[in-house]
Amino acid sequence: MKIVVASGKGGVGKSMLAASLALLFSKNKKVVACDCDVDAPNLGLWLGVTEYESVEKISTSFKATIDSSKCIKCGKCKNICKFFAVEKNENYYINPFLCEGCGACEIICPVNAIKLNPVKNGEIRTKNTKYGFPLVCAQLYSGETGSGKIVEELRKKADEFDHDTMILDAAAGIGCPVIASVRGCDYAVLITEPTPSGFSDLKRILEIVNHFNIPYGVVINKWDINPKLSNEIQKWSGDKFLGKISYDKKVIDCIVNLKPVIFSDSKVVNEIREIFDNIKFFRI
Repeated sequence: MKIVVASGKGGVGKSMLAASLALLFSKNKKVVACDCDVDAPNLGLWLGVTEYESVEKISTSFKATIDSSKCIKCGKCKNICKFFAVEKNENYYINPFLCEGCGACEIICPVNAIKLNPVKNGEIRTKNTKYGFPLVCAQLYSGETGSGKIVEELRKKADEFDHDTMILDAAAGIGCPVIASVRGCDYAVLITEPTPSGFSDLKRILEIVNHFNIPYGVVINKWDINPKLSNEIQKWSGDKFLGKISYDKKVIDCIVNLKPVIFSDSKVVNEIREIFDNIKFFRI
């Protein structure tokens, strides 16, 4: 069972809810937690993880290089590059921070002076948490591309652990890493906040979930900051509605102190447990 927590918008509580669900499921099932936000992973913070036991550098992208001894300075590579990665001083060269590894320059070069080479563009980190289940996350290196491919490798790594349930914490938005997180999951927990942008982005992520024909449920976080819009979202969700979580400053205290929310005395604990029970009722 693979359950992805997604939203389409950042800052609505995905990691908080994903960490809570991982802890609740782990009481009766073998769980692996998977942080699929490879640009800014923070699921570990909600589980009190600051250091990792294993760090593996990986390569999921390529960058071009020009052999100046072969280059005839025809300029075809510079003309075809849509990312303006080919630059020139005395010789033509590739700016690695602009190169997307598309390979157009390699194809058009008449003297085979350009080659695509794999680059280490990220790393996968693993940690056996003190709560009895592993956490797998990844970090895309600064200036590198290929976040969606790194998520694919991240999920492969998570699959190596013995588990009944995988909880995936998706990135914000609807781009490549989110698509890679959602695809192939059995259930999606879509969390939003009662703001116009939160509701709009919820509808956008739902398009992806429906594209892959994945069952889903909706959660409203911080519902009491805008009860009117919360009621509108709940009505719109219909029988897909899983529950709502109140705004509570004690949740902020938890992340500051690297403490899971469900181990606090916050009023949201019972609300999250009710959502967990509804997920089990609707899906498990």
